[in-house]
Amino acid sequence: MKQKIRVVIAKPGLDGHDRGAKVIAQALRDAGMEVIYTGIRQMPSSIVNTVMQEDAHVLGLSILSGAHNHLLPKIVELLKAQQMDDVIVIAGGVIPDEDIPGLKEIGIREVFTPGASVKEVIEFVKKQANN
Repeated sequence: MKQKIRVVIAKPGLDGHDRGAKVIAQALRDAGMEVIYTGIRQMPSSIVNTVMQEDAHVLGLSILSGAHNHLLPKIVELLKAQQMDDVIVIAGGVIPDEDIPGLKEIGIREVFTPGASVKEVIEFVKKQANN
């Protein structure tokens, strides 16, 4: 039997709006994945610790605060420091188009902006996790 895809969904920084993160978490769970939602206002180190403890394949980061160019690179850096380069990191939220190439350059596999469908997210995660 194939191992279930384990996904951690986290809200880094001071952003308190989590409706989108909860929608994605539920959609991934409904698609047969094991999902751990960390809640709002998470520090990069606590997010990485959760990924490590849960032995997650995927980390989904939801960010609406505008701090994506600070927080997301920090999280990727901490994952690398823990030799967790194989974790698939995706991001979603209000992220300007001009910031997306830089985020992908540091290791964010995909950025889902407002208007992306849950189906797109599910298909992307399944494809990436099964490679």
